[in-house]
Amino acid sequence: MTAVDEEAGRLKEEADEPGWEVDPDDEWGVAVITTVGRQLKLRREAVGMRAAEFGRAVGYGEDMIYKIEGGKRIPRQEFLDKADEVLGAGGLLAAAWEDVKKVRYPKKVRALGKLEAKAVEIGLYECNIVAGLLQTPEHARAVIGAAQPPYSPDDVERMVAARLARQAVFERDPAPALSFVLEEGVLRRPIGGKMAWRQQLERLLEVGRLHNVVLQVMPMNCETHSGMDGRIELLKFADGTAVGRSDGAFNGRPTSDPRQLRILELRYGTIRAQALSPRESLTFIEQLLGET
Repeated sequence: MTAVDEEAGRLKEEADEPGWEVDPDDEWGVAVITTVGRQLKLRREAVGMRAAEFGRAVGYGEDMIYKIEGGKRIPRQEFLDKADEVLGAGGLLAAAWEDVKKVRYPKKVRALGKLEAKAVEIGLYECNIVAGLLQTPEHARAVIGAAQPPYSPDDVERMVAARLARQAVFERDPAPALSFVLEEGVLRRPIGGKMAWRQQLERLLEVGRLHNVVLQVMPMNCETHSGMDGRIELLKFADGTAVGRSDGAFNGRPTSDPRQLRILELRYGTIRAQALSPRESLTFIEQLLGET
């Protein structure tokens, strides 16, 4: 098999992976992918290539080409780069990735990701899961895949990819201040199996040692716990504004009302005071890891 054949086979395999279907309820996403598909088709026809011929040139099947051109499938960056080269588009098709990548993930997650990308401070208390910003791919896939009724394979992969994309917050410069409080019981539950569990604990230690991150564990033997109403999320921005949300307050809806934010900040601050210190928390996670 030649290198060209191997590359074509790899691209075809990637094209068939779940998680790249267009969400029909995402109007803006549908519009973007439809426009990109239409431009692709026009350029293909302009150079006189049939879909099957073009597919062979980029390593995709004819059916997949029709799906992408018809706005039914989200094109990968590698596909757009290759299509640009084959069709001589001068970089215009490759540049479409800047728009495509914005609609790659579900609408609700995109909105959350935008807020997190702007926040200078993020505080999260999670009571039932490891916070999404801290999850490994294997852990995220196991958590999302365990939902009932179950998601389709496409939806699972889309949600996993969206969750991991939000973790770009750790690469920002200047770095935001991040704090997390996680429940001991959650850290003891081997979601996804022993290996995935170990990888998740290792990831927590890695993140917890970052200079801009404070990671704490709420111990199960804590006699007073102010987080019984559910998760709390607080995001603060450079202009002094903030957004907060809690499962057990204000109907679980995001709020920017100063009085409501003070309540959430009081609850979150109290939870942090009740949890193990950051140093104690990392030691605790190390001990858990040693027990696996």
